[in-house]
Amino acid sequence: MVPGAVLRGVTLDCADPQTLAGFYGALTGMRELFSTDEFAALTDDSGCDLGFQRVEGYRAPQWPGQDVPQQFHLDFRADDLDAMEELALELGAAKPDHQPGDGRWRVLLDPAGHPFCLTSS
Repeated sequence: MVPGAVLRGVTLDCADPQTLAGFYGALTGMRELFSTDEFAALTDDSGCDLGFQRVEGYRAPQWPGQDVPQQFHLDFRADDLDAMEELALELGAAKPDHQPGDGRWRVLLDPAGHPFCLTSS
């Protein structure tokens, strides 16, 4: 039998863990699990936590360019794309001009510059 690994969480590099945790907490409804000056984590009942770790000299990804690569991005399903985009923008996200996907998803940048997508599927 092959052992099965279960994804327990994802951690994003950033300059300010508490600010980024606040953004994603408000966006997703996840609650604070742990917080220090160097690391913050959010949790919910999904079993997959979202963490944020301070990195000295952090450089935000440059979407869509790759001078500072995005390295990864998060995808979030939303029943109402327009409402979720509006909320994300109110919380401090930015919407870049480059929007691939012919409207099937929306690319936004979190306050630390990480690209993430909102999709209805």
